[in-house]
Amino acid sequence: MKRIIQLLFVAIVIAVAVGYYFKLLEEDHITGDKIIGIAVLAFAFLLMPLFIYHRSKGKKLSDYTLTKDNLDKMNNKEGKNPENQ
Repeated sequence: MKRIIQLLFVAIVIAVAVGYYFKLLEEDHITGDKIIGIAVLAFAFLLMPLFIYHRSKGKKLSDYTLTKDNLDKMNNKEGKNPENQ
């Protein structure tokens, strides 16, 4: 999974560079904009969900949500450590 994410990232960076090459040096703005747009869509709808899934795999979502129990734990921790102030 890590290699797929890395390969996809490199491909997106190359696509953006090629898009700007077409826009700036070849002066073909339509093709450059299309290439950059496809790269941005790939980043948003392919790379980011894969990255988020890969990084959050095996973690409990309840540790990161604001429930009454978690808020109580946070409030108790703030009162116990006065040296930070």
